[in-house]
Amino acid sequence: MPLLSDQKSIVHVVDDDASMREALHGLFLSIGLETRTYASAQDFLATAVPDSPGCLIIDVRLPDMNGLDFQAQLSQTGVQLPVVMMTGYGDIPMSVRAMKCGAVDFLPKPFKDQDMLDAVLAAIERDRQRRAQDGDVSKVRERFGTLSPREQQVMLLVTEGKMNKQVAGDLGISEITAKIHRGAVMRKMGVRTLADLIRMADVINPRRRP
Repeated sequence: MPLLSDQKSIVHVVDDDASMREALHGLFLSIGLETRTYASAQDFLATAVPDSPGCLIIDVRLPDMNGLDFQAQLSQTGVQLPVVMMTGYGDIPMSVRAMKCGAVDFLPKPFKDQDMLDAVLAAIERDRQRRAQDGDVSKVRERFGTLSPREQQVMLLVTEGKMNKQVAGDLGISEITAKIHRGAVMRKMGVRTLADLIRMADVINPRRRP
């Protein structure tokens, strides 16, 4: 699914009930949120979704796909927007399944406007936090990519707790050369302490040995 660049929060409503789509559009407009509506799961999947903070509101009973199955398909297609489920036929098993799949909330119809607003604002905040974390990870990986292959080796060895002498021995270089590479790594990665460098190494390779 193509993504367009935009940073305004957008609420995406997927429901085959035109009156519900219109009502939710008006509700979100009242607090300044942009809303985009879709009559089916396929309508959403066929649309270029802006790469903006936001969330999805999905009705469980859609004409072309069960809303819970749609929720599962979203993760498979790379859509990471938080989901708020709603239904007029909800039950406990549906709610449990939706929550296990990562739904922020599950609202039975009819719901209170404030309950929907609370759920949507919580979902948007969750999405903003995820985007901030993803941005931090991207920056770390970008900096790591500026290191030479040897500097990358030095960084990973140093963050495993090895001293310069051990790093030099492992790589077959002099201790002075190891120190020079270590200094270059600290500078290029933008850190001053070994602890900060270790945190970055954990981002690059979370399964590395301690």
